[in-house]
Amino acid sequence: MAHATERAGRSNTLRPSSVVDGVYDSIYHQLMSLEIAPGSRIPIDVFARELGVSQTPIREALSRLEREGLVRKEHLIGYSAAPQWTRKQFEDLYAFRLLVEPEVARLAALNMTPEALQQLENSAADMGHGETPVDRNTRYSRFARADAQFHDAIMKIAGNDVIRSTLSNQHVHLHIFRLMFHTRVTQEALEEHENLLAAFRAGDPQRAFDAMRVHVERSRDRLLSAFE
Repeated sequence: MAHATERAGRSNTLRPSSVVDGVYDSIYHQLMSLEIAPGSRIPIDVFARELGVSQTPIREALSRLEREGLVRKEHLIGYSAAPQWTRKQFEDLYAFRLLVEPEVARLAALNMTPEALQQLENSAADMGHGETPVDRNTRYSRFARADAQFHDAIMKIAGNDVIRSTLSNQHVHLHIFRLMFHTRVTQEALEEHENLLAAFRAGDPQRAFDAMRVHVERSRDRLLSAFE
């Protein structure tokens, strides 16, 4: 579990628009940066004291994180951080991604409208040039969220609800970023996203297919070292 001393006093800086959102953000950032180690318990009473809130918003935030696959709840034990993917889970998931996501990009290029393209452009711009928190953990975890939203937007444009639902339920991008906490992932992903956008701007389905295939393959190759 994260070092209590590192989290102590965060209640002094927690100024959420709502208490639950603030608690959620705090725990989410710690999970994504591995400050809360995979598999470690998340004692509600301890977090309530450290964040200076009651246990109710802690429970509500953990419930949201459970739906996203980042924490697990066991009867009589409580909440714990989700374990990292195994090598087998990782390879199976990427095999599936390579089967479906290039086709998703091709379909998205066929279905692209000026409005949808603008939304993707805005999403990519937010990832590359948006608000940049001083804290690296926060910056990295926000990028992970934005990356998931960017890919989900492409799936929405593609219009295949079965694929979108299946990948959404796997929470692919959040778990990918938990595997390797370093900055190279973000910069290279931005460059690959730009190649995708160029294909969408050109209205070229085959180019979009190829750009997504390369993006998924490179993502896989970047993360393989996490299992070595």
